[in-house]
Amino acid sequence: MIASMTGFGRAKKESNSFSVNAELKSVNHRFCEINIRLPRQLLFLEDKIKKAIVEHVKRGRVEVFLTIEGDSLVSKTISIDWDFLDALVTSTKQIQEKYQLSDQITTGQLLSNENILSIDEKEMENQEVEPIILEVIESAALQLKQMREIEGKKLIEDIFSFLEQIEEIVHTIKEYAPKIVTHYRDRIEKRIKEYVGNDFDENRILTEVALFAEKADISEELTRLESHISQFRETTQSNEPIGRKLDFIVQEMNRETNTIGSKANDPLIAKHVVELKSFLEKIKEQVQNIE
Repeated sequence: MIASMTGFGRAKKESNSFSVNAELKSVNHRFCEINIRLPRQLLFLEDKIKKAIVEHVKRGRVEVFLTIEGDSLVSKTISIDWDFLDALVTSTKQIQEKYQLSDQITTGQLLSNENILSIDEKEMENQEVEPIILEVIESAALQLKQMREIEGKKLIEDIFSFLEQIEEIVHTIKEYAPKIVTHYRDRIEKRIKEYVGNDFDENRILTEVALFAEKADISEELTRLESHISQFRETTQSNEPIGRKLDFIVQEMNRETNTIGSKANDPLIAKHVVELKSFLEKIKEQVQNIE
C-alpha cells in the first residue's frame, strides 16, 4: 500500500485513576525522524514509544504529543521553612513597633512569599501506566497510518494520470522522430537551391544529412524513457517504502527528456519536451510526498 508522509492520528483512553491522550502528526522528511514530547515522569518510555511508531511509519518526521492526567501518578507534599517564617514574622512585628504601624499581618501575605512554601513531587509507581500509554500510541499510530494510506492512494491516482499523458507524448514523438531527418534534408536542399540553383553536389547533401541523422537519433532515449515508465509502474506495486526510488526514476526520466530536446533540434519535438518536463515536474512534486 502506497502511503503519503503527511497524516494525523489521535487516541485517548481512561482508567479509574488517570487518562492518556496521544496525538501524532507526520510531515515530509528524507528519513524517519520521531520527536516525542513527554511529561518528565514518562521519559523512560521514549524508546518503547518510538519502536511502536516505526512499526507503522518508515519515513517522515513524526511529532508525538502525549498528555496524561490524574492524581495517582505523582504524590505532592508541602514543606514549610519554619525558621524563615519565624524570622519573617518577628522582623515584621519589629518594623510595626518601630514605626508605629497598625496594619495586621495576614496569612495570605505570608504564604505569598515563595521562600516559605515549597511543593515536593514524588513519582508513584502505577502498573497500569505503561501498557495504557503504549496501547494509546498504537491506536494513534494505526490511525496515522490509515490516513497516510488514504492520502497515498490519492497521490498515486494523480501520478498515474500524469504518467498516461507522458506515455501519449512519448508515443507521438516516436512516430514523428523519423520525419526529423527528412525535414532537415528538405531544408538543406531548399537553402542550397536558393543560392546555387539546381547545380549542386547530391553526395555532399547526403553526407550532411547522414551526420545530422546520427546526431539527432533519439531512439535510445525514447526506449529508455519507456523503460523508466514501466519501471515506475512496477515499483508502485512494492510493499516497501518506494518514495526515494520513485524520485530517482523521475530524475532519470527528466534526464532522458532533456537529451531528447537537445539532440532532436526540431521545433515540434521541443514543444513536446516542454510538455514532458511539465508533467514530470508535477509527478516529482507528488512523489516527494510518498513514503
